Amino acid sequence: MRILLIEDEPQMAVALRGALTRHDMVMDHVSTLCDAELVIGDGAYDAVLLDRQLPDGDGLELIPKIRKKGLTLPIIVITAKGEVPDRITGLETGADDYLAKPFVFDELLARLRAVMRRSETLRPALISIGRLSFDPTYCDIIVSGLRLDMPRREALVLECLMRRAGRMVPRPALMEAVFGFDDEIQSNALDSHISRLRRKLAASQAGVVINVIRGVGYLLRESS
Repeated sequence: MRILLIEDEPQMAVALRGALTRHDMVMDHVSTLCDAELVIGDGAYDAVLLDRQLPDGDGLELIPKIRKKGLTLPIIVITAKGEVPDRITGLETGADDYLAKPFVFDELLARLRAVMRRSETLRPALISIGRLSFDPTYCDIIVSGLRLDMPRREALVLECLMRRAGRMVPRPALMEAVFGFDDEIQSNALDSHISRLRRKLAASQAGVVINVIRGVGYLLRESS
């Protein structure tokens, strides 16, 4: 899951990045409405966490612009403006949920998962190929009914490949799925993740292989 956080408090952004990362999510962060409009148009995000009190305006101003682009992704407003009239205004503007600061992260995570389940754009609950399955709600990787433990980055690579099983996935698309735009990335990072992932899938007899299309990308397919 890739999340866009629109928040001008650096400490809040750092805390949320750490918490979401521990739950196998990629988070991009911008601090203004102007920057949010620049990055949100490509449809790369699964959900938005939106503060209201931003340097260049009320975060609620962004919601109609997002909807006008035809994007139906869930939007959760997280703000210090938590009075009942504020919450009503936020929901009537088009937010899917409204959470007042300060909040407990576990509640935000539960609300995030809830709006994703309700979203019309929610992907299938389980993605399967060969003896391998992926549960995007909890980021569980399952081989023949048994959960396979895997580091977060490798799980994100595998999810991206499984969503496009049988099709070549270009390197830039995989990089975007795995790394946030603030991450420091070594030149061979993706290749290292793919190499470890291939070994684990072979060892677990998952019934799939990852083919390397040299210089272009990767392809996940069921093994013969």
